[in-house]
Amino acid sequence: MTEIQTQTQTVEADGAIVTFDIRERADASGEHPTLVMVASPMEALGFGSLAPYFADRRVVTYDPRGVGRSTRTDGATESTPEQHADDIRRVIEAIGGGPVDVLASSGGAVNALALVAAHPHLVRTLVAHEPPLAAFLPDRDEVLAANDDIGETYRRRGMGPAMAKFLRVVMVEGPVPSFAGEPDPDPAAFGLPVDDDGSRDDPLLGQNNRTCVPYEPDVEALRAASTRIVLAAGEESANQMTGRAAAATAAALGVELAVFPSGHAGFLGGEFGQHGQPEAFAAKLHEVLDG
Repeated sequence: MTEIQTQTQTVEADGAIVTFDIRERADASGEHPTLVMVASPMEALGFGSLAPYFADRRVVTYDPRGVGRSTRTDGATESTPEQHADDIRRVIEAIGGGPVDVLASSGGAVNALALVAAHPHLVRTLVAHEPPLAAFLPDRDEVLAANDDIGETYRRRGMGPAMAKFLRVVMVEGPVPSFAGEPDPDPAAFGLPVDDDGSRDDPLLGQNNRTCVPYEPDVEALRAASTRIVLAAGEESANQMTGRAAAATAAALGVELAVFPSGHAGFLGGEFGQHGQPEAFAAKLHEVLDG
């Protein structure tokens, strides 16, 4: 088999320099659309185990603004789904334009929904894997209250206490309850630091979570889009907030819900110490994209 070649490029965005990678075989036929893999705040290396299963097409991954190799030039510490969507648009246009296929996971799925609402002509098929959207959940108010508390805890006490609260929410099976009056979870119980080191540059707690979870998708634009939109939930996380959000978003848009192997990190093969089922995940993604 011809060796996969990787090129790294950058594109200038509004307030950031965005770095992206293009993986393809020299003898690629072009039979399939380019597959763009996006997540947030995860950087491109998180797709290291998944991308090789798509050697039959060009694969593009990128680092979101303020993460990994993508630097911010605006001095801001917070990013919105609309900003990320515009960054992804610029990457797609830099590689020759669409329509491309997009696998978008977690916060990246929220950003990709914003992309499709604004620029549907760029995306043929969007597989939005577990977007952490509160908008369509019956426990929306509880989720938003918990999210606000995580953000406020981060601002006041730092990463460890805030991340402990974040993990408490994402581990809930079923509707998220009100945590008002509940004792704070112990960061040490999760292996997190108890002391505040004063930093406030965590991309999840500092920028992604604050604007991603409360985001309100443009339902009318998404329903009218030429893009085929598939929401996806992991079989192991279907009853957790992100899996339930995927199902609720699918229902709100009147589109398909696909069940993927493993959980929220199902495509990881040891990146960041997390192990999903990347081979099975890739097989399901091939089925959805090419079936």
